[in-house]
Amino acid sequence: MRAALDDPALLGSVMAGASREPMRALLLASQGEALTSSELEHFRKLTQREVPPAQRVREMHILAGRRSGKSSGVAALACYLSGLCDYSDALQAGERGLVLCIAASTRQARTILDYVSGCFDASPALSRLVTGRTQWALSLGTGIDIEVRAADHRGLRGPTVVAALADEICHWRSDESASPDTEIIAAVRPSLVTTRGQLISLGSPHAKRGFAFQVWRKHFGPAGNPRILVAWGPTRAFNHTVPADEIAAAYEEDAARASAEWGAQWRSDIDTFVSPETVAACVIPGRFELPRVSGVRYVAFIDAAGGSGGDSMTLALAHRERIGERDVAVLDVVREVRPPFSPDVVTQEFAGIIRGYGISRATADRWGADWVAEAFAKHGVRVEQSARPKSDLFRELLAPLNSGRVELLDSQRLIAQLCGLERRTARSGKDSVDHAQGGHDDVANSAAGALGEALAGVRLIEFSESMIRALEMGLI
Repeated sequence: MRAALDDPALLGSVMAGASREPMRALLLASQGEALTSSELEHFRKLTQREVPPAQRVREMHILAGRRSGKSSGVAALACYLSGLCDYSDALQAGERGLVLCIAASTRQARTILDYVSGCFDASPALSRLVTGRTQWALSLGTGIDIEVRAADHRGLRGPTVVAALADEICHWRSDESASPDTEIIAAVRPSLVTTRGQLISLGSPHAKRGFAFQVWRKHFGPAGNPRILVAWGPTRAFNHTVPADEIAAAYEEDAARASAEWGAQWRSDIDTFVSPETVAACVIPGRFELPRVSGVRYVAFIDAAGGSGGDSMTLALAHRERIGERDVAVLDVVREVRPPFSPDVVTQEFAGIIRGYGISRATADRWGADWVAEAFAKHGVRVEQSARPKSDLFRELLAPLNSGRVELLDSQRLIAQLCGLERRTARSGKDSVDHAQGGHDDVANSAAGALGEALAGVRLIEFSESMIRALEMGLI
């Protein structure tokens, strides 16, 4: 790779200059090539390892502040792997290998593809390898295609992959999966085995969870797997041309955010609200909706929306049931209508469902309070505005979830949204619960509201045997 990076006719023009040396050091180390003394200094600083890999690594994960040049650097690596490496011993006759560029959306994955295209276009020799070009892919005469894919594990199984590039992996979110990053990496890794392909991930640290955090915790530093290279550092450790005063201003405005975005620190003010294991324990497998049962008192909660933005309009129905010695909130119905939609049409549909369960009133969140009440009143349903904000509804659901006092429907959207909730601690010390940036919580909000209504007035504290004995002895 050094020969390609040093040759102006190949990749020399895209990785030239002192500001690119930290990234050059990582690219060379990932291929098991020798480093110069200055490159070795950068390598040690960013990986906390004394000795560079003696052979090509299986994986490289770069966790760096924003504007570090990580995407453009990895694009140069993609050019090298797709245009200057031979995979004839790993591909069958007529089989094409694939370099996957994966991101939260195809639009975001296009960022790396644009950089890759720029690398090929900047080199007269490499540009001649391009035999086809579309909005989402490059085809090369080497038998390799470079394609953009969205972060969806269902569409990543099957192809023979020579390299996989996962961009901004710390911010992957999905309403269809509780852990999209982990599932996607699990889907991609087997496709790299026969080609001995490399998995490369990039990201700016965020919450202490998910694939990137786990791989950093396990493999960063000298104790990590020598075949898995993890680099971690603030923006200016990768790219000293980013103005220090701009970064300082960001810290003054929001220190917690800046420490993650520019300092590459994992955020201590953001935590997972509820674990996937806790949610899974409350899900009744195969139960997608429950019919009305005579004599049962149902409650309804609506998360309204206007139909033209990014939010869904959702409805949830629940009831309280005595199971053994405990009161349990049972989720009966979850309905979601995604935009675009007509609010009047959805209101009529939801009102019919509510009346079908023998109730004539519902609670709604605070969005469009007057309009929502008037719209449902036309269809015989009286709607009252929730006295509690969304964050409180989620917080109040945590104890029932942890104690198993909730039965959830087998809805992937609901499960993913509950698992995607984040607990944030403000400077004042007060906690709030909300969806992550780029995520949604419409289904989870209506479910939390309905389950909370069903359990209203129920005492949720359970006493252990030791606490009961202490009470009997008058110790507490």
